[in-house]
Amino acid sequence: MAPFILYLDGAQHLEALRMLTMWVRHLLVPVYLREVSSGAPWCPRWWLHPEAVAQLYGLWMAWQEMTRPQAGFCGPANWHRDYLGPVMNSLRDPSGPFAGCKAGTHRPKEIPQMDPF
Repeated sequence: MAPFILYLDGAQHLEALRMLTMWVRHLLVPVYLREVSSGAPWCPRWWLHPEAVAQLYGLWMAWQEMTRPQAGFCGPANWHRDYLGPVMNSLRDPSGPFAGCKAGTHRPKEIPQMDPF
């Protein structure tokens, strides 16, 4: 099993991100991304949001598992129900990782302050 993208670095991380980007660009966005609005934001530079990368990579991993022949006839339906909806709702939430981004623009997320331990 391939390691999760957050555990990768260097060339391995770039290759994983390249593969994810292909899937997002050619399948997820054209088929599943609904119109962008203030109530459902999307960042055109989603790969600059670590939370979005992590969630989308998990969604892509589930896609690969749930759409292969061994998943059976219900695999794709289960992917839609169990993975697609929750991840897209989380990403597109007005207070989610793209909260500061507007159509066509990216704004880095401000990381909350933490007191030292």
